[in-house]
Amino acid sequence: MTDLQQARLMDGTALARRITEATAASAADILRRTGTAPCLATVLVGEDPASVTYVRMKRAACAKAGIVSRQVALPASVGTAELVETISALSADPQVHGILLQHPVGGHIDERASFEAIAPEKDVDGVTMHSFAAMGFGLPGFVSCTPGGIMRLLDEYGVDLAGKHAMVVGRSAILGKPVGMLLLGRDATVTYCHSRTADLSSLVRTADVLVAAVGRPRFIAGADVKPGAVVVDAGYNPGNVGDVDFEAARLRAGLITPVPGGVGPVTIAVLLAQTVEAAVRLLG
Repeated sequence: MTDLQQARLMDGTALARRITEATAASAADILRRTGTAPCLATVLVGEDPASVTYVRMKRAACAKAGIVSRQVALPASVGTAELVETISALSADPQVHGILLQHPVGGHIDERASFEAIAPEKDVDGVTMHSFAAMGFGLPGFVSCTPGGIMRLLDEYGVDLAGKHAMVVGRSAILGKPVGMLLLGRDATVTYCHSRTADLSSLVRTADVLVAAVGRPRFIAGADVKPGAVVVDAGYNPGNVGDVDFEAARLRAGLITPVPGGVGPVTIAVLLAQTVEAAVRLLG
């Protein structure tokens, strides 16, 4: 098959740049009107190399968007009570407009309790039960950033979801489950699958829109992709490898996200956009 017959790439880097440019303009307007710049507080527990890298990337992105980045670093030994206290203090701080708890936080910490310490109006990462319910009911609120980024990519490339069979491979509370709800809200017929789904290959072959979010390298074979399908790979594994066998899938799909350069950049852009949106709501 020639290059002309390969799937069209969904360029997340270019979309993220446009979102960030608009976000920067909004942040500048807020600063001009109120004298206060939007502020995102990032809480990092321990020194996990991947988490440290992600926080550094988000901090650099904040600088480009005119957002103040406040980093709160806690030792890996911190307990749930102290972490919750730290996040609660940020929730009460009028100088902070968005809060991001970088995860994972360590097996000894109650991650859900820590997330729930984030005030809903500052949950710009969309990780609280309040935000999850809002997504499910289609009410105003902050979406989980990766699902929100996926929806922006689908919109950018004119993917009509109404009546389409959308399959989500993954069931995490901040990616798999919420993206399925967002797809359902656009009138797609949604199937949830996961690593223990029986005969996954046969099911994948029926998907018009496939969202891979299982967290396993090349878990989905390219040969199983339905011809012409839209493939969104939200996985990121060591070696810059996604959850889909990209090279093989590209020969069958109509649209596909690369890894890296697909979902990842848009996820960060959505985080920034929602931080500025939170600042608008809080500052007026």
